[in-house]
Amino acid sequence: MKTYIPKADEIKRSWFVVDLEGATLGKAAIKVANILRGKDKPIFTPHMDTGDYIVAINASKVVMSGNKERDKKYYRHSTYPGGLKVTSYATKMRKDSPSVFVHAVKGMLPKSRLGRKIIEKLHVYGDANHKHQAQKPEMLKITD
Repeated sequence: MKTYIPKADEIKRSWFVVDLEGATLGKAAIKVANILRGKDKPIFTPHMDTGDYIVAINASKVVMSGNKERDKKYYRHSTYPGGLKVTSYATKMRKDSPSVFVHAVKGMLPKSRLGRKIIEKLHVYGDANHKHQAQKPEMLKITD
């Protein structure tokens, strides 16, 4: 029996809207990453992008369990000596809440050209307004 490999023109991509209000950050990120990757489809192939587009709204209203809202830190380094920058979760949420959700989803995708291509299909907005009405996205329920 031959293994089925989908052709690039056979892949049908849909648009979904995910409301993150009150959702737990990690649980929502897992579900969104699986849809972006295409793992919910029967044609899933690990080396191909078979996933759908996601528009995530209300990213500023996402929550974390336990003391993570107080204790979580984000690190980046400039590659120069002494160039470590540390930002707390609360500060990052206040300044740029969509980047927190993008960071969580990006960490669950492959660290390769494929992962960089997949993350481009994620569009995150801090409030309920988005500019993708023309794609007629379907509402997707993220339940904890």
